[in-house]
Amino acid sequence: MAFHSPYADMIGARRNDATDEPILTIAWRSEVEGRPGYVHGGIIAGLLEMACYEALILELRASGDEARLKPINVAVDYLRGGVVADTHAVAQIVRVGKRVANATAICWQDDRSRPIATARMHILLDR
Repeated sequence: MAFHSPYADMIGARRNDATDEPILTIAWRSEVEGRPGYVHGGIIAGLLEMACYEALILELRASGDEARLKPINVAVDYLRGGVVADTHAVAQIVRVGKRVANATAICWQDDRSRPIATARMHILLDR
């Protein structure tokens, strides 16, 4: 990962180095289960948030910016239940301003074209 996060470690989020995109993956295990047979919604939301941070930090570092990130808000749309399978997320940076960055993220399992959740996040840049 481009940054170290104890929360990302706790939920098991790992950078997928098989691609150029900053895709994070959580392998299925019983600790991420919420209702029987499904990934807990909080794990999905956390993965989406970590994907936004990952993409933003990579973009900031590419321009030599070392701003500290502070979340303003995250809005998650759950589209379907995440089943017993590995779960992936990737974010895109929509805009980096002087004080705030905007990001969007998608989360999927077997088929990226069928997301299980999406998110929008606003992040304060503390320079």
